[in-house]
Amino acid sequence: MKIVIPDGDTLALPDMKQHILEIFSKYGEVICNGTTRPEEVAEKIGDADAVLCNKTPVTEDVMEQCKNLKYIGLFATGYNNIDIPAANKRQITVCNAGEYSTHAVVQHTFALLFALAGNLMQYHTAVASGEWERSPVFSYFPYPVHELYQKTFGIIGFGSIGRHVAKAADAFGMHVLVNTRTKPEACEFELVSQEEIFRNSDVVSIHCPLTEQTKNMICRENLNLMKSSAYLINTARGGIVKEQDLADALNQGKIAGAGLDVLVQEPMNPDTPLKSARNCLITPHIAWSAVETRERLLQIVAGNLEAYLSGTPVNQVN
Repeated sequence: MKIVIPDGDTLALPDMKQHILEIFSKYGEVICNGTTRPEEVAEKIGDADAVLCNKTPVTEDVMEQCKNLKYIGLFATGYNNIDIPAANKRQITVCNAGEYSTHAVVQHTFALLFALAGNLMQYHTAVASGEWERSPVFSYFPYPVHELYQKTFGIIGFGSIGRHVAKAADAFGMHVLVNTRTKPEACEFELVSQEEIFRNSDVVSIHCPLTEQTKNMICRENLNLMKSSAYLINTARGGIVKEQDLADALNQGKIAGAGLDVLVQEPMNPDTPLKSARNCLITPHIAWSAVETRERLLQIVAGNLEAYLSGTPVNQVN
């Protein structure tokens, strides 16, 4: 079997690349590319039987050119970069890596929230510039700090990550509201409409996939429903947010702040209006990237491939 990894740099530090080859070489010949531009995908895959990718787009045109392709394994939970109907038509098996990053994303969700609620970046800057040294009193707090206790935490999307975020918010003594497309069985938290999430939450945290239904969900109309003291957290997909609308809401004080780990264009477009938006904390899509999380991811993807080769695919999305 010939296996191509078109975007190895998206999941490995330089010292992990050999480790990746060691994991997958037992299944066949492995070609690991650092990055692959969209126009190069078909050429790089060539006559491979399997592709293991993270964000590389595998379109119908690519599948049409790569006649040997039988399996696509994702180093990701989301699979919006794969043309699933085209894969179905060609009987190409597509498997993702669900739940590998749950704990890391929960951790990062609250890291963003803590930084906003505690004004941590402003305090770090103030201390570094000597403001605390010049303070007449021992405790220097010119910027407001808010506690989370008894605040309302609204979650949109209630998969593995959403469920664990809800438990963490509950542990902080927050009132948890949940909006989800599929009603969960025996949910211990209050299930409400999307409108109620936006109207009533002090924190709105996004944990749903990017679909035609969720694209641009964070728009002017919904942002106008939110409290002026509320925070928005997005560790899901950038396309869920209409970036100009969010920038306007932040700059006009319609909401208090935003913590974003994902943007519509990644790497970030230098012209994104969010880059200079008021009280907007942006991290470069790292919520999933803990060292332990990436090792877990490699093992899941290897397990998926092994299951496929044995004739009993797991984590199949098509």
